[in-house]
Amino acid sequence: MLLGLVLIAGLWAGLQNALAGGGSFVTLPALILSGMTPLAANITSTVALFPGQMTSGLAGRRLVTGAGRLPFWALFAISIVGGAVGGLLLLNTSSAVFAHLVPWLVLFATTVFAWGSFFRKQSDAMVHLGPGGTAIAQFLIAIYGGYFGGGIGFLMIAALTMAGLPTRNAGATKNALAGVMNASAVALFVTSSLLHWREAITLGSGAIVGGLLGSWALHRVNEKVLRVAIVCIGAALTVGLFLKPV
Repeated sequence: MLLGLVLIAGLWAGLQNALAGGGSFVTLPALILSGMTPLAANITSTVALFPGQMTSGLAGRRLVTGAGRLPFWALFAISIVGGAVGGLLLLNTSSAVFAHLVPWLVLFATTVFAWGSFFRKQSDAMVHLGPGGTAIAQFLIAIYGGYFGGGIGFLMIAALTMAGLPTRNAGATKNALAGVMNASAVALFVTSSLLHWREAITLGSGAIVGGLLGSWALHRVNEKVLRVAIVCIGAALTVGLFLKPV
């Protein structure tokens, strides 16, 4: 029954990521409910969702580009290094410490998602980031992505559009870089004793199918309704984690 819950969470997360993002808001509580610590759930979720991220990145590779005078290979390298730093920080965080941090991380991720979905104005992109600012922003986002990852899509969209990329190119580049930064974290996580392979494979399989369904449903689902649902899930998870630390 618990594996069935994990599979459904994977399907939902894959569909959600394809349509609007925020799949980790579903996978994290599902894995915690299956009996994992928040730390183990975060590691398992990151590994399980990685194939879907790579697929999304490859699908939009024609639109992937650098940011102004900062070429894509530089963004690639920054994301690899930052993701590895975040992954190492996570592996060196005790389960007890991470259990206390995770409500704050989910709160931050939910706030970022809500801001990007409903409150961010197009004029925000008029703030200009030069090559140095873009590199620093991407490095910090990559560290956060390797450590937790919730909300990185909107953080990268904001940074890349401020660096001058059109929204469509920023979205494709964001997808590619999300896979890149998680690749270094996943390379570290696959050797961790906290990774639950059975659940990761089940979750990942569901996410792949959900992603395919998401591609089909992209123009058939009300995206605003989905974003509202994601924020509600994040808010409920945040309250639950604060009231009853796990």
